[in-house]
Amino acid sequence: MSSIRSVQVAEPGGAFRVVTGEQPAPGPGHVRVAVEAVGVCHTDHYFRQGGFPVTWPAVLGHEIAGRVEELGPGVEGWRVGERVAVGWFGGSCGRCDPCRGGDFIHCVRVAVPGWQYPGGYADATVVPVDALARVPEALSAVDAAPLGCAGVATFNALRRSPARAGDLVAVLGLGGLGHLGVQFARAMGFETVAIARGRERAGLARELGAHHYVDASDGDVAAALQALGGARVVLGTTASSAAMAATVDGLCPGGELLVVGAAPEPMEVSPFQLISTTRSVHGHPSGTAKDVEDTMRFAALSGVRPRTETYPLERVGEAFDRMLSGDARFRVVLTTGR
Repeated sequence: MSSIRSVQVAEPGGAFRVVTGEQPAPGPGHVRVAVEAVGVCHTDHYFRQGGFPVTWPAVLGHEIAGRVEELGPGVEGWRVGERVAVGWFGGSCGRCDPCRGGDFIHCVRVAVPGWQYPGGYADATVVPVDALARVPEALSAVDAAPLGCAGVATFNALRRSPARAGDLVAVLGLGGLGHLGVQFARAMGFETVAIARGRERAGLARELGAHHYVDASDGDVAAALQALGGARVVLGTTASSAAMAATVDGLCPGGELLVVGAAPEPMEVSPFQLISTTRSVHGHPSGTAKDVEDTMRFAALSGVRPRTETYPLERVGEAFDRMLSGDARFRVVLTTGR
Protein backbone atom coordinates (compact mmCIF):
# COMPACT_ATOMS: atom_id res chain seq x y z
CA MET A 1 0.00 0.00 0.00
CA SER A 2 1.39 3.42 -0.98
CA SER A 3 2.09 6.03 1.68
CA ILE A 4 0.66 9.53 2.10
CA ARG A 5 1.57 12.68 3.99
CA SER A 6 -0.67 14.12 6.67
CA VAL A 7 -0.26 17.13 8.95
CA GLN A 8 -0.77 16.18 12.58
CA VAL A 9 -1.10 18.11 15.83
CA ALA A 10 -0.16 15.92 18.79
CA GLU A 11 -1.78 17.91 21.61
CA PRO A 12 -3.77 21.11 22.29
CA GLY A 13 -1.71 24.08 21.10
CA GLY A 14 0.87 21.75 19.58
CA ALA A 15 3.01 22.33 16.52
CA PHE A 16 2.15 21.02 13.07
CA ARG A 17 4.12 17.94 12.03
CA VAL A 18 4.15 16.50 8.52
CA VAL A 19 4.19 12.71 8.91
CA THR A 20 4.11 9.85 6.42
CA GLY A 21 1.89 6.83 6.88
CA GLU A 22 -0.10 4.19 5.07
CA GLN A 23 -2.87 5.27 2.74
CA PRO A 24 -6.23 4.70 4.50
CA ALA A 25 -8.67 2.17 3.07
CA PRO A 26 -12.37 3.16 2.98
CA GLY A 27 -14.80 1.00 4.93
CA PRO A 28 -18.45 0.31 4.11
CA GLY A 29 -20.31 3.47 3.10
CA HIS A 30 -17.10 5.50 2.84
CA VAL A 31 -14.79 6.72 0.08
CA ARG A 32 -11.16 7.77 0.00
CA VAL A 33 -10.69 11.25 -1.43
CA ALA A 34 -7.40 12.30 -2.97
CA VAL A 35 -7.06 15.83 -1.58
CA GLU A 36 -6.04 18.50 -4.08
CA ALA A 37 -6.81 21.58 -1.99
CA VAL A 38 -7.96 22.23 1.58
CA GLY A 39 -8.94 25.54 3.12
CA VAL A 40 -7.41 26.85 6.35
CA CYS A 41 -10.47 28.00 8.30
CA HIS A 42 -10.38 30.05 11.49
CA THR A 43 -12.33 27.27 13.21
CA ASP A 44 -9.27 25.04 12.68
CA HIS A 45 -7.53 27.33 15.16
CA TYR A 46 -10.13 26.49 17.81
CA PHE A 47 -9.68 22.79 17.06
CA ARG A 48 -5.92 23.11 17.39
CA GLN A 49 -6.21 24.95 20.71
CA GLY A 50 -8.45 22.26 22.19
CA GLY A 51 -11.67 24.24 21.96
CA PHE A 52 -13.40 21.15 20.53
CA PRO A 53 -13.09 17.59 21.88
CA VAL A 54 -10.94 16.23 19.07
CA THR A 55 -8.93 13.02 19.33
CA TRP A 56 -5.18 13.55 19.47
CA PRO A 57 -3.11 13.43 17.35
CA ALA A 58 -5.48 15.40 15.15
CA VAL A 59 -5.50 16.01 11.40
CA LEU A 60 -7.43 19.23 10.79
CA GLY A 61 -9.14 20.57 7.67
CA HIS A 62 -12.85 20.72 6.81
CA GLU A 63 -12.74 22.61 3.49
CA ILE A 64 -11.68 19.76 1.20
CA ALA A 65 -11.63 19.50 -2.58
CA GLY A 66 -10.23 16.63 -4.60
CA ARG A 67 -11.21 13.44 -6.41
CA VAL A 68 -12.72 10.13 -5.45
CA GLU A 69 -9.81 7.69 -5.27
CA GLU A 70 -11.38 4.50 -3.92
CA LEU A 71 -14.92 3.35 -3.12
CA GLY A 72 -15.68 1.39 0.02
CA PRO A 73 -18.00 -1.63 0.06
CA GLY A 74 -21.62 -0.80 -0.70
CA VAL A 75 -21.00 2.67 -2.15
CA GLU A 76 -23.17 3.40 -5.18
CA GLY A 77 -23.74 6.49 -7.32
CA TRP A 78 -20.13 7.66 -7.30
CA ARG A 79 -17.16 6.76 -9.47
CA VAL A 80 -13.41 6.83 -9.09
CA GLY A 81 -11.96 10.07 -10.47
CA GLU A 82 -15.09 12.14 -9.83
CA ARG A 83 -14.40 15.67 -8.56
CA VAL A 84 -15.78 16.18 -5.07
CA ALA A 85 -15.76 18.54 -2.11
CA VAL A 86 -16.38 17.99 1.60
CA GLY A 87 -17.16 20.88 3.92
CA TRP A 88 -18.11 21.41 7.56
CA PHE A 89 -20.90 18.88 7.08
CA GLY A 90 -18.99 15.63 7.02
CA GLY A 91 -21.79 13.10 7.40
CA SER A 92 -24.86 12.30 9.48
CA CYS A 93 -26.15 9.29 11.39
CA GLY A 94 -29.43 8.94 9.50
CA ARG A 95 -31.16 7.62 12.63
CA CYS A 96 -31.78 10.55 15.03
CA ASP A 97 -35.02 12.55 14.98
CA PRO A 98 -33.60 15.46 12.91
CA CYS A 99 -32.23 13.02 10.32
CA ARG A 100 -35.53 11.11 10.21
CA GLY A 101 -37.18 14.45 9.47
CA GLY A 102 -34.71 15.22 6.69
CA ASP A 103 -32.92 17.89 8.75
CA PHE A 104 -29.44 16.42 8.36
CA ILE A 105 -27.45 19.54 9.27
CA HIS A 106 -28.93 19.29 12.77
CA CYS A 107 -28.07 15.61 13.18
CA VAL A 108 -27.20 15.03 16.83
CA ARG A 109 -24.15 13.09 15.68
CA VAL A 110 -23.20 15.29 12.74
CA ALA A 111 -19.59 14.57 11.76
CA VAL A 112 -17.07 17.30 10.97
CA PRO A 113 -13.77 16.49 9.22
CA GLY A 114 -10.89 17.22 11.57
CA TRP A 115 -13.14 16.68 14.58
CA GLN A 116 -14.91 13.32 14.42
CA TYR A 117 -12.46 11.88 11.88
CA PRO A 118 -9.18 12.93 10.21
CA GLY A 119 -9.57 16.00 8.04
CA GLY A 120 -8.08 17.23 4.80
CA TYR A 121 -4.62 18.45 5.84
CA ALA A 122 -3.31 15.38 4.03
CA ASP A 123 -2.75 13.82 0.62
CA ALA A 124 -5.88 11.72 1.13
CA THR A 125 -8.65 11.20 3.67
CA VAL A 126 -11.59 8.83 4.12
CA VAL A 127 -15.09 10.34 4.43
CA PRO A 128 -18.68 9.06 4.66
CA VAL A 129 -20.33 8.99 1.26
CA ASP A 130 -23.13 11.33 2.38
CA ALA A 131 -20.52 14.07 2.94
CA LEU A 132 -19.66 14.30 -0.77
CA ALA A 133 -20.63 17.21 -3.02
CA ARG A 134 -19.94 17.23 -6.75
CA VAL A 135 -17.66 20.03 -7.99
CA PRO A 136 -18.57 21.77 -11.29
CA GLU A 137 -15.88 21.77 -13.95
CA ALA A 138 -15.93 25.59 -13.97
CA LEU A 139 -14.41 25.65 -10.47
CA SER A 140 -10.82 24.83 -9.63
CA ALA A 141 -10.09 22.79 -6.51
CA VAL A 142 -8.69 25.96 -4.86
CA ASP A 143 -11.98 27.76 -5.61
CA ALA A 144 -14.12 24.83 -4.47
CA ALA A 145 -12.46 24.17 -1.11
CA PRO A 146 -13.58 27.35 0.76
CA LEU A 147 -17.09 27.07 -0.68
CA GLY A 148 -17.65 23.95 1.47
CA CYS A 149 -17.67 26.08 4.63
CA ALA A 150 -17.44 29.85 4.13
CA GLY A 151 -19.30 29.69 0.83
CA VAL A 152 -22.21 27.53 1.90
CA ALA A 153 -22.57 29.45 5.19
CA THR A 154 -23.21 32.73 3.36
CA PHE A 155 -25.05 31.44 0.29
CA ASN A 156 -27.36 29.12 2.20
CA ALA A 157 -28.19 31.75 4.82
CA LEU A 158 -29.12 34.30 2.17
CA ARG A 159 -31.20 31.99 0.02
CA ARG A 160 -33.21 30.81 3.04
CA SER A 161 -33.70 34.35 4.38
CA PRO A 162 -36.87 36.46 3.97
CA ALA A 163 -35.12 38.72 1.43
CA ARG A 164 -36.33 38.70 -2.16
CA ALA A 165 -34.79 40.12 -5.33
CA GLY A 166 -34.67 43.91 -5.11
CA ASP A 167 -34.68 44.00 -1.30
CA LEU A 168 -31.99 45.86 0.61
CA VAL A 169 -29.53 43.34 2.09
CA ALA A 170 -26.49 44.36 4.12
CA VAL A 171 -23.38 42.26 4.69
CA LEU A 172 -21.49 43.10 7.86
CA GLY A 173 -17.79 42.40 7.40
CA LEU A 174 -15.57 42.06 4.33
CA GLY A 175 -13.36 39.18 5.45
CA GLY A 176 -13.31 35.50 4.59
CA LEU A 177 -17.08 35.15 4.92
CA GLY A 178 -18.14 38.68 4.06
CA HIS A 179 -16.34 38.98 0.73
CA LEU A 180 -18.32 35.94 -0.43
CA GLY A 181 -21.54 37.23 1.14
CA VAL A 182 -21.36 40.48 -0.82
CA GLN A 183 -20.79 38.61 -4.09
CA PHE A 184 -23.65 36.19 -3.43
CA ALA A 185 -26.02 39.00 -2.37
CA ARG A 186 -25.36 40.95 -5.57
CA ALA A 187 -25.69 37.82 -7.73
CA MET A 188 -29.04 36.98 -6.08
CA GLY A 189 -30.45 40.34 -7.13
CA PHE A 190 -30.41 42.13 -3.79
CA GLU A 191 -29.63 45.81 -3.40
CA THR A 192 -26.39 45.12 -1.60
CA VAL A 193 -24.78 47.11 1.21
CA ALA A 194 -21.31 46.27 2.47
CA ILE A 195 -20.43 47.33 6.03
CA ALA A 196 -16.83 47.42 7.23
CA ARG A 197 -14.42 49.67 9.08
CA GLY A 198 -12.40 52.30 7.20
CA ARG A 199 -13.02 54.43 4.14
CA GLU A 200 -10.30 52.54 2.29
CA ARG A 201 -12.59 49.49 2.12
CA ALA A 202 -15.14 51.27 -0.05
CA GLY A 203 -13.29 50.43 -3.28
CA LEU A 204 -13.10 46.76 -2.38
CA ALA A 205 -16.81 46.71 -1.50
CA ARG A 206 -17.79 48.07 -4.89
CA GLU A 207 -15.32 45.76 -6.65
CA LEU A 208 -17.10 42.82 -5.02
CA GLY A 209 -20.45 44.12 -6.23
CA ALA A 210 -21.88 46.23 -3.40
CA HIS A 211 -24.20 49.06 -4.44
CA HIS A 212 -23.52 50.94 -1.17
CA TYR A 213 -20.75 51.07 1.39
CA VAL A 214 -21.15 51.98 5.07
CA ASP A 215 -18.03 52.80 7.08
CA ALA A 216 -18.76 51.41 10.54
CA SER A 217 -16.03 53.59 12.08
CA ASP A 218 -17.65 56.78 10.85
CA GLY A 219 -21.01 57.00 12.56
CA ASP A 220 -24.23 55.14 13.29
CA VAL A 221 -24.51 52.01 11.14
CA ALA A 222 -28.21 51.54 11.90
CA ALA A 223 -28.99 55.12 10.91
CA ALA A 224 -27.09 54.67 7.65
CA LEU A 225 -29.14 51.57 6.84
CA GLN A 226 -32.38 53.38 7.67
CA ALA A 227 -31.34 56.23 5.37
CA LEU A 228 -31.27 53.63 2.59
CA GLY A 229 -34.77 52.44 3.50
CA GLY A 230 -33.98 49.80 6.12
CA ALA A 231 -32.46 46.40 5.49
CA ARG A 232 -34.64 43.35 4.99
CA VAL A 233 -31.64 41.25 6.04
CA VAL A 234 -28.29 41.93 7.64
CA LEU A 235 -25.85 39.05 7.16
CA GLY A 236 -23.53 39.22 10.17
CA THR A 237 -20.21 37.67 9.15
CA THR A 238 -17.89 39.42 11.58
CA ALA A 239 -16.68 37.81 14.82
CA SER A 240 -18.01 40.72 16.89
CA SER A 241 -21.25 40.41 18.85
CA ALA A 242 -21.34 44.17 19.46
CA ALA A 243 -20.96 44.98 15.77
CA MET A 244 -23.78 42.62 14.87
CA ALA A 245 -26.07 43.97 17.59
CA ALA A 246 -25.44 47.53 16.35
CA THR A 247 -27.20 46.72 13.05
CA VAL A 248 -30.54 45.61 14.53
CA ASP A 249 -32.07 49.09 14.50
CA GLY A 250 -31.12 49.32 10.82
CA LEU A 251 -33.56 46.56 9.91
CA CYS A 252 -36.91 47.36 8.32
CA PRO A 253 -40.10 46.01 9.97
CA GLY A 254 -39.94 42.22 9.77
CA GLY A 255 -36.24 42.40 9.02
CA GLU A 256 -33.78 39.74 10.14
CA LEU A 257 -30.23 39.74 11.48
CA LEU A 258 -28.69 36.53 10.18
CA VAL A 259 -25.78 35.43 12.36
CA VAL A 260 -23.07 33.35 10.68
CA GLY A 261 -20.00 34.96 12.29
CA ALA A 262 -18.91 33.03 15.39
CA ALA A 263 -18.24 35.10 18.51
CA PRO A 264 -18.25 33.91 22.14
CA GLU A 265 -19.52 37.15 23.72
CA PRO A 266 -23.26 37.63 24.42
CA MET A 267 -25.17 39.77 21.95
CA GLU A 268 -27.02 42.65 23.60
CA VAL A 269 -30.36 43.20 21.91
CA SER A 270 -33.33 44.65 23.80
CA PRO A 271 -36.81 43.13 23.42
CA PHE A 272 -38.02 46.67 22.67
CA GLN A 273 -35.90 46.57 19.50
CA LEU A 274 -37.72 43.46 18.31
CA ILE A 275 -41.32 43.50 19.49
CA SER A 276 -42.85 46.58 17.86
CA THR A 277 -41.09 46.06 14.53
CA THR A 278 -41.25 42.24 14.36
CA ARG A 279 -37.51 42.12 13.83
CA SER A 280 -35.63 38.92 14.60
CA VAL A 281 -32.14 37.59 15.23
CA HIS A 282 -31.55 34.26 13.54
CA GLY A 283 -28.57 31.92 13.70
CA HIS A 284 -27.76 29.84 10.63
CA PRO A 285 -25.57 26.74 10.30
CA SER A 286 -23.54 25.98 7.19
CA GLY A 287 -25.42 23.36 5.15
CA THR A 288 -25.47 19.76 4.02
CA ALA A 289 -23.48 18.24 1.18
CA LYS A 290 -26.39 19.02 -1.15
CA ASP A 291 -26.30 22.65 0.00
CA VAL A 292 -22.55 22.72 -0.72
CA GLU A 293 -23.26 21.34 -4.17
CA ASP A 294 -25.91 24.02 -4.75
CA THR A 295 -23.49 26.71 -3.56
CA MET A 296 -20.82 25.61 -6.01
CA ARG A 297 -23.27 25.36 -8.90
CA PHE A 298 -24.52 28.88 -8.22
CA ALA A 299 -20.95 30.17 -7.93
CA ALA A 300 -20.06 28.54 -11.24
CA LEU A 301 -23.09 30.10 -12.94
CA SER A 302 -22.78 33.57 -11.43
CA GLY A 303 -19.01 34.07 -11.37
CA VAL A 304 -18.76 34.24 -7.56
CA ARG A 305 -15.29 33.16 -6.47
CA PRO A 306 -13.37 33.17 -3.20
CA ARG A 307 -10.22 35.26 -3.13
CA THR A 308 -7.42 33.03 -1.99
CA GLU A 309 -3.76 32.70 -1.10
CA THR A 310 -2.26 29.26 -1.64
CA TYR A 311 0.55 27.41 0.14
CA PRO A 312 1.88 23.87 -0.38
CA LEU A 313 0.91 21.36 2.30
CA GLU A 314 4.38 21.26 3.82
CA ARG A 315 4.19 25.01 4.55
CA VAL A 316 1.09 24.56 6.71
CA GLY A 317 2.56 26.47 9.67
CA GLU A 318 3.23 29.52 7.52
CA ALA A 319 -0.25 29.29 5.98
CA PHE A 320 -1.87 29.01 9.40
CA ASP A 321 0.01 32.05 10.72
CA ARG A 322 -1.03 33.98 7.64
CA MET A 323 -4.69 33.10 8.25
CA LEU A 324 -4.46 34.15 11.91
CA SER A 325 -2.75 37.45 11.04
CA GLY A 326 -5.90 38.80 9.42
CA ASP A 327 -3.78 40.09 6.54
CA ALA A 328 -4.43 37.18 4.19
CA ARG A 329 -6.31 37.61 0.93
CA PHE A 330 -9.58 36.44 2.49
CA ARG A 331 -9.10 32.63 2.35
CA VAL A 332 -5.89 30.63 2.77
CA VAL A 333 -5.77 27.29 0.93
CA LEU A 334 -3.25 24.45 1.13
CA THR A 335 -2.45 22.45 -2.03
CA THR A 336 -1.04 18.93 -2.20
CA GLY A 337 0.16 18.78 -5.80
CA ARG A 338 -2.07 15.79 -6.48
